[in-house]
Amino acid sequence: MKALFLAFVLAALTVSGHADPDPVFRVDFSNPGLTPSQWTLQFHPDGTGHFHSERGTAATAQGSRFIEPPNIDRDIQVSAKFAEHAFQVAQHHKFFNSECESHLKVAFQGTKKLSYSGPQGAGSCEFNYSRDADIQQLGDSLVAVATTIIAGARLETLLQHDPLGLDQEIQNVQEAAGDGRAQQICSIRDILERLSDDPAVMERVRKRARALLAHANQ
Repeated sequence: MKALFLAFVLAALTVSGHADPDPVFRVDFSNPGLTPSQWTLQFHPDGTGHFHSERGTAATAQGSRFIEPPNIDRDIQVSAKFAEHAFQVAQHHKFFNSECESHLKVAFQGTKKLSYSGPQGAGSCEFNYSRDADIQQLGDSLVAVATTIIAGARLETLLQHDPLGLDQEIQNVQEAAGDGRAQQICSIRDILERLSDDPAVMERVRKRARALLAHANQ
């Protein structure tokens, strides 16, 4: 009986040891002229992931009330639908084992490196601007998700250090969400819930936070 049990345990360990790794989608962004100048966003098919940013050396405007968030390093959640689309694009483009860059003379928008790793293979490609509509649109969407996460970190900083600044900042987020510059509002659900429930925050900010939360649930 003991030998049978040990055989079962060894078999289970063998199976788990050969289990397919969970696929990972990743984008690395770099633009020295922006703050933050570098960030990385990665996620799995269920939308769970991680975001990391580094400020860089770009100067802050003199006399500005603008408060920058610190470097960001946190787990995030995007919708499963968004993640599914990103993985579909990766699959349709040979897991990025082909050139993405258009080499057209267009304004520098930041270098975006898309990467896939998983049981079906691995690959990556970099571009500023891509001729491929799927790649370019995905790159724009990923930048919009990062915009949301960075804005959420800024809201957290303002709540702690400059509550009066929340009014303009959350208005900016709401406008960006309306025109697509900010996407996946669900990724900053925590700070929006804090703002909507905090009686010390002005009512106009709480109202905008509730509106954004409704947008996040769509």
